[in-house]
Amino acid sequence: MAEALIFPLVRGVVGKAGDALVKRVTRMWGVDDDRDKLERRLAYVQSLLADAEVKSETNHAVRTWMKALKAAAYRADDVLDDFQYEALRLEAQSRGSMASKVLSCFNFQNKLVFRHKASKELKSVLDKIDELVEEMNKFGLLVREEVPQVLLHRQTHSALNESADIFGRDDDREVVVKLLLDQRDQRQVQVLPIIGMGGLGKTTLAKMVYNNPRVQKHFEMQMWCCVSENFEANAVVRSVIELATNETCDLRDNIELLRGRLQEVIGRKRFLLILDDVWNEEQHKWEEDLKPLLCSSIGGSGSMIVVTSQSRQVASIMGTLPPHELQILSADDSWELFSKKAFINKGVQEQTKLVSIGKRIVRKCKGLPLALKTMGGLMSSKQLVQEWEAIANINISDTSRGKDEVMSILKLSFTHLSSEMKQCFAFCAVFPKDYEMEKEKLIQLWMANGFIIKEETMDLTDKGEFVFNELAWRSFLQDVNVNQFASNDGFCEVVGCMMHDLMHDLARYVADGYSSAEELNREKESIKDVRHMLLSSNELEEIGRLLKGTSSLRTLLIPFFFSDTLLTPSKHKYLNGLKLVSLRALSRENSSSTIPRQLVNTTHLRYLDLSGSNFVRLPDSVCLLYNLQTLRLENSFLEYLPEGLATMRKLIHIYLSGCYDLKRMPPNLSLPNLRTLTNFVVHTRDGCGIEELKDMRHLGNSLELYNLGKVKSGSVVNLYEKKNLSGLRLSWGPFPGSSIFRVSNNEEQVLESLEPHHELKVFGLNGYSGLTIPKWMRDPQRFQCIMELEFYCCSRCKDLPIIWLSSSLEKLTLHRMKSLTTLCKSIDVEAAEDNSSLQIFPKLKILKLVYLPELERWAENSCGEPIGLVMFPQLETLSIIWCPKLGNLPHGPVLTYLHFDEESAGGSMSIALGSWPSLVHLIVGTRKVTSILPKDKKSQRSLENLQFLEVASDEFFATVFNSSQLQPGLRDHLTFVEYLEIQNCNSIVSWPSQELRCLPRLRYLQIMYRNKLEGKGSSLEEILPLPQLEKLQIVRCDCLLEIPKLPSSLVEIKIWDCRNFVALPDGMDGLTSLERLSIDSCQGIKKFPQGLLQRLPALKYLRLWGCFELQRCCMQGGEYFDLVSSIRERDIQAISIVTTFVVKAKSLKNRLASGCTASQRQRERQNTSEQPLQGTMET
Repeated sequence: MAEALIFPLVRGVVGKAGDALVKRVTRMWGVDDDRDKLERRLAYVQSLLADAEVKSETNHAVRTWMKALKAAAYRADDVLDDFQYEALRLEAQSRGSMASKVLSCFNFQNKLVFRHKASKELKSVLDKIDELVEEMNKFGLLVREEVPQVLLHRQTHSALNESADIFGRDDDREVVVKLLLDQRDQRQVQVLPIIGMGGLGKTTLAKMVYNNPRVQKHFEMQMWCCVSENFEANAVVRSVIELATNETCDLRDNIELLRGRLQEVIGRKRFLLILDDVWNEEQHKWEEDLKPLLCSSIGGSGSMIVVTSQSRQVASIMGTLPPHELQILSADDSWELFSKKAFINKGVQEQTKLVSIGKRIVRKCKGLPLALKTMGGLMSSKQLVQEWEAIANINISDTSRGKDEVMSILKLSFTHLSSEMKQCFAFCAVFPKDYEMEKEKLIQLWMANGFIIKEETMDLTDKGEFVFNELAWRSFLQDVNVNQFASNDGFCEVVGCMMHDLMHDLARYVADGYSSAEELNREKESIKDVRHMLLSSNELEEIGRLLKGTSSLRTLLIPFFFSDTLLTPSKHKYLNGLKLVSLRALSRENSSSTIPRQLVNTTHLRYLDLSGSNFVRLPDSVCLLYNLQTLRLENSFLEYLPEGLATMRKLIHIYLSGCYDLKRMPPNLSLPNLRTLTNFVVHTRDGCGIEELKDMRHLGNSLELYNLGKVKSGSVVNLYEKKNLSGLRLSWGPFPGSSIFRVSNNEEQVLESLEPHHELKVFGLNGYSGLTIPKWMRDPQRFQCIMELEFYCCSRCKDLPIIWLSSSLEKLTLHRMKSLTTLCKSIDVEAAEDNSSLQIFPKLKILKLVYLPELERWAENSCGEPIGLVMFPQLETLSIIWCPKLGNLPHGPVLTYLHFDEESAGGSMSIALGSWPSLVHLIVGTRKVTSILPKDKKSQRSLENLQFLEVASDEFFATVFNSSQLQPGLRDHLTFVEYLEIQNCNSIVSWPSQELRCLPRLRYLQIMYRNKLEGKGSSLEEILPLPQLEKLQIVRCDCLLEIPKLPSSLVEIKIWDCRNFVALPDGMDGLTSLERLSIDSCQGIKKFPQGLLQRLPALKYLRLWGCFELQRCCMQGGEYFDLVSSIRERDIQAISIVTTFVVKAKSLKNRLASGCTASQRQRERQNTSEQPLQGTMET
């Protein structure tokens, strides 16, 4: 089916042959007759290609001819691109001295040589096309009309609602959820396979379970790992570590190191791990490599692994529970899923005849969700009964069942895509399976390769959006996820998508010219016909010899993967040796400072991504890339852009997010086609001011303006005309979060002139020191669409009407607003009754208030009177840091995360835990809390969702736990807490056993930092009253002397940096479940309790660091050497000469201080020169 991609290629070449820029140069050089002949010949061929495609399925000669035509069309495209580039070069040269300066410095092409070469190439291509036309005429091809596509302009984000297209899986979800929750008492990690053929919805079911609220509440940690065909232990464990920590794992590929890190980050937490799309059927890879790591050494009671696979053998190898096998959809569910897609178009009426035909089509899909969605998407573009009949009468498959049956349905749907959509879909074959593609990058790569054709009503970017939406609607792309404003700057919207495995197989089937390093290495063949490749930097080095001399590549993507090393100069030799004369798109992320020299020589490049690179300047030769459409330089150390950037009139997108070292913009950067410019750094140099933005009316996405203190008075920007902008950040500093601002005397005037349009979604203001805010920020109609607001270091602003006027606001962040006293002013409401509260911010989900020293009221009415009770009906996350005058907290019926902290001693906080029935995570810092529950007991509501409690102040600890202050009913409110962290509570001297009795479900207890906890008292004779405690961690408690007897449920103990702690308790022999013991920097511990190691049958991990005497006993020849040798994993620090000297010196100092005899002192001095015992324990 690769022949289907030739038609759009030829059509694109025909269009380029008729391009005005191309004609201008061919006329100038006297070769316009050849150009005209080429255009006419290819137009004739184009008219017969539809018939040629049909005949190629059975006629080998036609198929061979089409392959030759494809090669000739690519060559013709390059030749015509040369003429087009020459026209752009001449335009740039005529516009100014900067272009001339660049051209004179870089002898890019000798004009006469280039003219002769291009003319000769045009003649050669024309001769080849004439030869192919003569051969074509022998095939008797007929003209076939291409079926016009119905343009369905849909809102993809709403149409692809996570639950909108899921039918018939509610029962499956409930069964699986119940299975997961029923394993809560299982000590060993359980494995549940979900199996079924491709396209049945295994991954969809796993997602439904993964996002179920009961599941999210039950598990402390959830991780989703798409495995596919890579089942190597190192790769899977590394991926799980990165998912658990949400950061890159930089350990080398050593399974022992990875295992230790895995145990550290997961420990005994109850986790849910989804291993999606597992294919491995080699039993030893699971039993010997991964199972011990994932099922035996980590996880608390009730931990689960869910495996999705098409293979019963996989289920047999991995499952500890019977597999849940997905069945096909019922007839009713199948019809509902199909009809939801098929009848979405207003042009298609759900009439009786179409319903009848549609049910015949549905029966052919045999209950397979992927096939039903794909066929439904296809039929949504068919409006005539005859068209429906034609599809229904096609013999979709002669196979009985399985992958071939689904694939035949997908192929049928593919044949009904437009030629543009076919090319764009096939291009996705360049990405590996389970690769998350970024929507914007994908569209820009389509544009760079000429797959998108501009129309009168839509430019290239809009057309790309349309194609993407159509492919997603028809399920050729899926898992479209929107992460709004997810960057560090808070102003980025990233839309990602993936392909179902079967769709990826289809893309590889219909495409040619796409290859991976693995395939090339396996087949050991040349890649002269490969036109699109994605490689890691490591793979680039591996296949360098195969790439050498390549000239056909049009796309080369070298993205930065977590496992990659930096693209160093040694690896650049493989790039520099390439002949990428046809290259349209190059992505080379996280490279060193070298710019590959072939960039200077290319005339065709349209997409360039050098994000994450180390260079501080781009060479001026980049300005010779006149065809460039997309330039990505994000997160690099760039200080200056090339001076001649303004000559690149084809530029549509410039990405500079994260380029915090950028000093200024290049001069006269007024590019008419620019749609994306993420950053603009204002400068006083001529041509570098903010007024350069004035005529960029098409700017969209997010725009961040920096160094606004350098704006000249009277500058015009016309931001209100830029209707496509969704986000705007205004900063008087040089980069986000900067506390260095240029103070000017025109700040109020500048801010007034930066009025945006009415439909802005995100707005930020940083470093503004004006006394008043502009009129447009007081307009009630101005911000009805705003979703996110951030104000940082606006020290003189006393009120911000924009905040309470934004009814659509979802996220609000206020940092260092030193003069702000009231969050919402002039609220026009009648006095509320005693038991009612005012609802403000109806859609707000996240609120962060940091360093607001004067803030004392949430709201006040139009008379300036405070409104006591306020409610945030949708608030989920509330953080309040250093707001000493704020005396109470709002009600939040759906609040799940609350953090308030205070470093001052002033003020007190009244909180009503009963007002937050959904609270899951509570952190309270150094602030006096006057009350916790409402005085009216009838209004108290149980905090059954509260699982995480972090206490960081003596006052709050006393309020919560001290029996003298214990409030009626408080114990009941803490019965569901599973995690307790106590830090900086210096009032705790003895173990708070009595206070901890109100936490019967506690599984994790951590006490840390500057505590005066000694541990003495009668409670030491009792077992710590926490029957479900699994992990105890004590960190930096310098006064700690003893710990009480511990419950037998304990699985892990960590005691770190407790300098006066001298002995583990004798009662540890009852810890039959203890698996991990870590003692670090506790020099006072010299021995284990008698016989302890023999009485810990489950111990699998022992860490000893900074406990030198105890470490010595574990060395070869030491008292415990034989005992610790049987522990599977040991991390025992080797004792060096320096370490031994330090230990002996400290001992000598202590003895001298205690008044020992002269002979004793002499012996101590002699001992300090002894050599240490040799031997180390390996990790």
